[in-house]
Amino acid sequence: MLDVRKFPFEPFVDLLRAAAEPTRLRLLVLLSGADLTVSELTTILGQSQPRISRHLKLLSEAGLISRYQEGSWAFFRASDSPVALPVMRALVGWLDSADPVLARDAERLEEVRAKRAERAADYFARNAEEWDRIRKLHVSDAEVEAALLQALGRRRFDTLLDVGTGTGRMLEFLSSHCERAVGIDSSREMLSVARAKLDAAKVGNAQVRLGSVYHLPIERGGFDLVVIHQVLHYLDDPARAVREAAGALAPGGRLAIIDFAPHDLEFLRSQYAHLRLGFADQTLASYAEAAGLTVRTLTHLKSTATAAGELTVTLLLAEDQRLLVAAEDAARTSTTS
Repeated sequence: MLDVRKFPFEPFVDLLRAAAEPTRLRLLVLLSGADLTVSELTTILGQSQPRISRHLKLLSEAGLISRYQEGSWAFFRASDSPVALPVMRALVGWLDSADPVLARDAERLEEVRAKRAERAADYFARNAEEWDRIRKLHVSDAEVEAALLQALGRRRFDTLLDVGTGTGRMLEFLSSHCERAVGIDSSREMLSVARAKLDAAKVGNAQVRLGSVYHLPIERGGFDLVVIHQVLHYLDDPARAVREAAGALAPGGRLAIIDFAPHDLEFLRSQYAHLRLGFADQTLASYAEAAGLTVRTLTHLKSTATAAGELTVTLLLAEDQRLLVAAEDAARTSTTS
């Protein structure tokens, strides 16, 4: 639960003054729902980079937004401060999203997102058949798979969902640990490769479907295990994808996130369409917790692949707590009756 604290009078006045300007208020609306660069914001708002940078500086000084660097790119996003965040949410929440100015900004934001998605989709289309080979430069599949099984406790699951399944490797690997498996991917080329690989491996309990990680074409609350393997660093809104994945979990289900720890290998972005240069432990944990899950384990695996340089892979396992809460409530009721 968000720890809401109070603003002193003068800083609160400064915050309101910073927000009380048309361009800055539009920036707050945009950054409340997406992490964006200065160049993307100039495209959306149609204003010069110096002007946008000046407004961002004022909003940052007021504590309403934060800036973070990833290689040569600087992103801006809503502040996660327990003091400023509720104020920003309130300001944005009071605005009518159907207002012509905000609606136009939202349309241009979707164009920016579409270009990001197009760039990633183009990469996948060009590299579908080589995807497994490229991934091996980053980390050993055997290491990841062994660590995943250890984190899961080698238990068997009724239903498995692989979000961003790619070539279907997780489906193939975990097919013997579940009764039914579904893989979702937005690339038809990747799904073709996945289907061929699953057929070759004689995996009969897995299927793949075309769909978005933000709008999974599956039943809600129907999966005991959801895996997001090396997907989040391609996304402009990874937190949203984690929330969507968590929504697919049955009570007591588990979510496994596998991705890179923070790194400075800029070529992964310029050549391989990575939008994020890894994730800090706290960032991944916050994604899971914001989705209503409890983090159970967090493991780091280092690669020795000299072609890629030293990369660390993070494996986070989180769990839905509804069964535990229900059991505690039942025990409490039994005690008091």
